[in-house]
Amino acid sequence: QVQLVESGGGLVQPGGSLRLSCSASGSIFSIYPMGWYRQAPGKQREKFAGITSHGSTNYADSVKGRFSISRDNAKNTVYLQMNSLKPEATAVYYCNADEIWNWGQGTQVTVSS
Repeated sequence: QVQLVESGGGLVQPGGSLRLSCSASGSIFSIYPMGWYRQAPGKQREKFAGITSHGSTNYADSVKGRFSISRDNAKNTVYLQMNSLKPEATAVYYCNADEIWNWGQGTQVTVSS
């Protein structure tokens, strides 16, 4: 079973930036499409960014133009660059491959002044 470890979260002011990382154990990472998900307090977890094994990306309208997903298959890692952060981005952030693996612990992102 693949294990996922997210990192890079923290407290940031509105308009700021953060870069999240998600490392996956195992050698099968490179063949799977990956996504970033987030769960805000009192809300369901939602997927907002995805990247195929070949690097094609897609985003929810709420983050398009401000967030960027990328991956390094040699390092079994997927990244999320978040710019122009808004308070509504406050959530726990997770990565997964179409939700087929066990969820990691996530990383908390708090956008507040």
